[in-house]
Amino acid sequence: MNEQIGHRATFKIPALIKRNTALVALSQSFTGAGMQMAYGVGPLMVVALSGSSGLAGLSVGVFALSRFLVAYPVGRITDVYGRKPGIMLGLTLALLGTLAVALAMNTGSLAALVVGMLIFGMGMNAAQQLRVAAADMFPPRMRAQALGYVATGSLVGLVISPILIAGGDRYAAQFGLEPLSAPWLFLPVLILGGMGMVTLIRPDPKVIGLKLEAYYPGYAPPPEAGKSAGSTHFSARELLRNPAARLAIACNAAAQANMSIVMVLTSLMLSHHGHSLSEIGLSHMFHSAGMFAFTIPLGWLADRLGRGRIMYPGVIASLIGACLVTFGETYGLITLGAFLVGLGWSGANVAATALIADASGAAQRGRAIGVNDSFAGAAAVATAVVTGPLIQWMGLGAAGVAAVLFALPPLLMRLAQGTRGSAVK
Repeated sequence: MNEQIGHRATFKIPALIKRNTALVALSQSFTGAGMQMAYGVGPLMVVALSGSSGLAGLSVGVFALSRFLVAYPVGRITDVYGRKPGIMLGLTLALLGTLAVALAMNTGSLAALVVGMLIFGMGMNAAQQLRVAAADMFPPRMRAQALGYVATGSLVGLVISPILIAGGDRYAAQFGLEPLSAPWLFLPVLILGGMGMVTLIRPDPKVIGLKLEAYYPGYAPPPEAGKSAGSTHFSARELLRNPAARLAIACNAAAQANMSIVMVLTSLMLSHHGHSLSEIGLSHMFHSAGMFAFTIPLGWLADRLGRGRIMYPGVIASLIGACLVTFGETYGLITLGAFLVGLGWSGANVAATALIADASGAAQRGRAIGVNDSFAGAAAVATAVVTGPLIQWMGLGAAGVAAVLFALPPLLMRLAQGTRGSAVK
């Protein structure tokens, strides 16, 4: 796969690209806090309204379903109309979703909660086209690190998310609100801030991606990239015929599946051991630190060592972390496992996204990464559906076995391709 990375020269980043990248990262930082909080308290919200731990995976399943439903359609929108319109559409949906979730919690309606979470999740996952915007603006040799810059913007959310949860826990009673609903009423301010950052990005990143050589003097796209860069034709089947892209999609889906299990287990395990909402929020902060704090060095390594040398260890780390969360009995072990899952997901996601961006031109990139996100969403739906019943019927150990099984396919695929001499490097 080294040939996909392209030229070895590292180009000076133009001031315009730096400015746009900073705005993309800032938008991610404003909006990322909401998704982190949603994953952290979602299982508790469902259990509070349903009274059943067997439905604990419902919230994560809804968020995963929303990703599956929206990833490809919004990718098509951004390929046709540009990245900014698709991102703004997503943030508008997320804004409506936050209000719907808060209303559902205060009225005690589980059905309304599911609808609100679906709308919110569709919006936030549509806004993940921010990653495509970042990939558009950089040559292949710098692309994974650029994705790392954007993901690092979510670090701001690590501070904001537990503050929102703790604030809701402390002050909700004073305003007659359900403690789990209050943080959702703070999120519109953050989402509006993210929308403001997106409006300042110019030109649209897709425009930059179509003519990278105009922004990076001395850069010449590989011949095959030059032929396809402006083509609007896209086939998911053709993408999946590419062994490297197929492996990248499998790695990303496996890491996402592991993380879905952890998102269900972490809150429930800590709540079961008597930890407060604030402590649960702090644990999720460490998980999110694993997801985002190391994205720049992981991206740098993926650019220099190859995508596969970051993807595969990422899947392994997420597997180990999921086992720690499942079988750990102390706050420290559970939190360490959540951190490792976040770190493993980070490596797999950054490297896989960069690989798929390398394999597609700017006019098809939104849909290509949308296919990747759709598979990840489907894997997360599967894990969310089975995790709650497994916990209820067979105990936490069964969830650990499920985590192993979901992580095995890409590792087996890697071994099989390695024996044929076509493994991704």
